[in-house]
Amino acid sequence: MTNAAPLTDSFHRVHDNLRISVTDRCNIRCFYCMPETDVKFVERREILDFEEIERFVRIAAGLGIRKLRVTGGEPLVRRDLPVLIERLAKIPGIQDLALTTNGVLLGEQAEALHAAGLRRLNVHIDTLDRARFLQITRRDDLGRVLDGLETAKRLGFKIKLNAVAVKNLVEADIVPLAQFARENGFEVRYIEFMPLDAQNLWDRGKVLLVDDIIAQLSREISPLTPVPDPDPRAPATEYVYQDGGGMVGFIASVSRPFCLNCNRLRLTADGKLRYCLFAIQEDDVKGLMRSGAPDEEIAALVRRNVGDKWLGHEINSGKFVAPPRPMYSIGG
Repeated sequence: MTNAAPLTDSFHRVHDNLRISVTDRCNIRCFYCMPETDVKFVERREILDFEEIERFVRIAAGLGIRKLRVTGGEPLVRRDLPVLIERLAKIPGIQDLALTTNGVLLGEQAEALHAAGLRRLNVHIDTLDRARFLQITRRDDLGRVLDGLETAKRLGFKIKLNAVAVKNLVEADIVPLAQFARENGFEVRYIEFMPLDAQNLWDRGKVLLVDDIIAQLSREISPLTPVPDPDPRAPATEYVYQDGGGMVGFIASVSRPFCLNCNRLRLTADGKLRYCLFAIQEDDVKGLMRSGAPDEEIAALVRRNVGDKWLGHEINSGKFVAPPRPMYSIGG
């Protein structure tokens, strides 16, 4: 099914980017995302199967979706994930496929993922300090993440590192992580701490702001300057080191919201379509699929979801309301 009309919302933003959560389960317990115990996961029968995900992506590609990112929870805990990756990579119209992972299982699966057609990875790592890694994730798995990165690098993956910036916690990690990225040919991206935790720990005072990180890196490594001609729809604002030592990105959802250029949709592991990470409402894709709805009806739901998209999440105003689902349930 192909429909030439762009997937455009009422603010004239064209959508071509879909994030697909394949599970809400995770093998670490980052404090800003999940409780340490008694986590409430969706029952397995409520999770979309590979055939349902593939069908939805084929419909979405017919509407103009060109970029896919597979997320979780932790996507590598989903059994036989390379099978899905291979199917998604072959869908006509899909031009870019990436995966976000915490890296714990990457060393074991990187080769199969590469063989399936995956070439881009975002690996979540906030610190190179073992004790602080344990404090943040409540798991002693830093060594496994570093081994996974080494394996992925050897296989030729293009790798970005995602680091959540929490004030009064990770200041000492900013420079070492940047140096590690520079030495290995990775791009590190610092992400402002967002109000998406399951324990309501967030407040603005805990956000390590992008401007402060830029100042620290410029002072302690090399001055940073914005990249020329940036992609206005990319979530990260990218800078280059003046000494030629690579690139660094910043996702400033709190201090510099990028809603006006947003081109993304999200499909949760349990089959709900969301037009924003912070959306309060969502549409039931799974319900339509499992009731026997034709592709045209699902396509109409996608267009309706995009059409209802708000101007932005208003995280810096009194109107902001945190979504009823935590990050691991929505999809990273």
